[in-house]
Amino acid sequence: MTAAPLRYAREELLRSHSYAHPHRVAGRRLHGGFDAEGRYLPPRTLVRAPALAAWTRALRAQGGDLLAADASLLAGVRSPNVAQQKLLLQSGLGQTFWNQLTITGKIEARGRLLGEIAFPDFQELVVEDISERAIGHLNRGLLEAHGLDEGGEPDGSGDGEPIGGHDVMWFALRDLAFGSVDYPDAEVPERITFEEPARRFAEIPAAFERTLEFLVNLLLIEFRAEIGFSHAEQLLRDPELFCARRAEASLASELVGRIRRDEELHVASLRLYLGELRALRFRTRDGGSLPGAAVIDPLWMRLVHWATVEQPPRVAAQQREILRERVHRHGDGERLWSAFEALAG
Repeated sequence: MTAAPLRYAREELLRSHSYAHPHRVAGRRLHGGFDAEGRYLPPRTLVRAPALAAWTRALRAQGGDLLAADASLLAGVRSPNVAQQKLLLQSGLGQTFWNQLTITGKIEARGRLLGEIAFPDFQELVVEDISERAIGHLNRGLLEAHGLDEGGEPDGSGDGEPIGGHDVMWFALRDLAFGSVDYPDAEVPERITFEEPARRFAEIPAAFERTLEFLVNLLLIEFRAEIGFSHAEQLLRDPELFCARRAEASLASELVGRIRRDEELHVASLRLYLGELRALRFRTRDGGSLPGAAVIDPLWMRLVHWATVEQPPRVAAQQREILRERVHRHGDGERLWSAFEALAG
């Protein structure tokens, strides 16, 4: 059996399957497509997916592994939770869920920057050769593919017709479920990532420290998003919700499922990049070196502490006040707020 190659050209990592059917929903052209049996195939995965699998096998054969992390580390209480969102929707207060879907789409749109900016070449930092590793391909198609997944191709793919990525998919599924509403536009919170107040690793160049911080933050965002995606799918599938638009809401839940399928590759990719980096050695300014794990692990653990201990109480308090005000504008606000509070878990 011939081993899978470990070096790829940019064009290979951006290649998609030959779809039997295009991905169109509610008049929008979306990325990805379907095979002859009607199964959804994520975009740009014909070569990228097996390449990532090959790099993962190579890392494990050398004694390394993907960064040990998954979305369960963020499995604390969310406000509002699924039961509270359902209560709000059944009470005619759908703005909170509508806002969530809108903000998610806007955050996804920002991800297109991954396909537009050049990251530092990690070979300048890493002692070992990285030409046959995923991190040696970040600027050779991997990050570009990730960015296009998130923000789509506004100029189309040769034919000029825009191709929606996750941003457009979230707006499309929102509109499927809610139809036309007069809610004010929802704004993305100013801060969704953690920023270290000062440098922690003066031994390595600042550009690489910032890039490593970016990668761990991006992984955490993906984990946080996965929990939100799961909750959205549950609500859209609930037969007691969106009763007047049940067929549209069911299709909306299918769109969430397709996005989640795409995002599984993003999570695996980021865990692979960080796993490779922590298994290697970084050059230091004094001509020496230090284990990558000595940088990656503290960055990750500091971020996890912020996301699980420091940030949640502040976010919950802010969200509670917003929701309290919104619920109390309802004609039966006092009773509804008591019921809402009782569902907190």
